[in-house]
Formats: sequence, C-alpha cells, structure tokens
Amino acid sequence: MLVVIDMQARLLAHLDGGERLGERVGTLLRAANLLDVPVVVTEQNSRGLGGTAGSLLEPVRGANIIEKHTFDATLEPAFVDALPPAPATLWVAGAEAHVCVLLTVLGLLRLGYRVELVADAVASRRAADRAVALERARQDCARLTTVETAIFGWLGSYRHPRFRDALALVK
Repeated sequence: MLVVIDMQARLLAHLDGGERLGERVGTLLRAANLLDVPVVVTEQNSRGLGGTAGSLLEPVRGANIIEKHTFDATLEPAFVDALPPAPATLWVAGAEAHVCVLLTVLGLLRLGYRVELVADAVASRRAADRAVALERARQDCARLTTVETAIFGWLGSYRHPRFRDALALVK
C-alpha cells in the first residue's frame, strides 16, 4: 500500500522543493494506479489547508482519502482502519517530512508495519528538517527507498505485463 501524507497545495507552496515533491509523488500515484497498488491519502485539516494539490489524485482509482487532525495519522481510527493488517509493507511519501510524515512512520512502526520511506518523495520547509527526519526514521527501522526503487519493487520483474508502461513513468 502507498500512503501519501498531506500533499495539500497550501503546504506545498512553502516547502523546499515543493514542486519537485509534487512531481515525485505524482509519479508514485500513477505507478500505484497502473500496478493496482492500493493508495491511502491523508489531508491535514482540509477545511483550513484545502484538499490534495491539483491533479495529483486524477490518475488514481479508488484512493481512500482520510481527513486528519493529528500529526501522527495512526492516531486517527479511520486511517488505521484503511490499512492492511500488519506486518504488511507500506510505502510512505508526502509532507512535511519532519512532522506528519515522520510521526506517522514512527506510529506505523509501533503498529508492526514494515515501512519503506520514499526519500525522494518527502519534503519539509527546511532541508535540515528533512535530513534529520530521514535519519530518525532510518534509526527507528524504517527503510529508505526512492520512487524508482518502489516502482521496480512493485513490478517485481521485467516480465510484468505493465513493465513498459511503468518504465515510461520513470524515464
């Protein structure tokens, strides 16, 4: 399952590399849709911050969108209910790396999930905050990965019937 944290336009505009983050998360979402990887999306206080940015969700069939008011999404019962049973592997991307992403990753680890934090698909307002968040997640046993590695992991083999379509997303 792909977990996308708080990709709201009002947040992205203030992030270091926010535009690039949108591109990377968009690639993950298109690949998840192509390869039938389930997706759950969180939105932090959408009344105040608005919904998920622009066209990010357009290519995704059946994304489960969860409104949250906590920084750690695992404290929201609707979020936990949307997850597969632990110890499933969850790929996590989004914003901000040092707040909602990190706290959710730590919560998922506490619940027994295997977490793949997509390092090139997370951002914070300051690069130093992002760097510390990645290191903290790694220290607490999240595995760091990249968009491309996640997609090839979902494929499993070049013999996958959607290999060429997925390859086009990363080339």
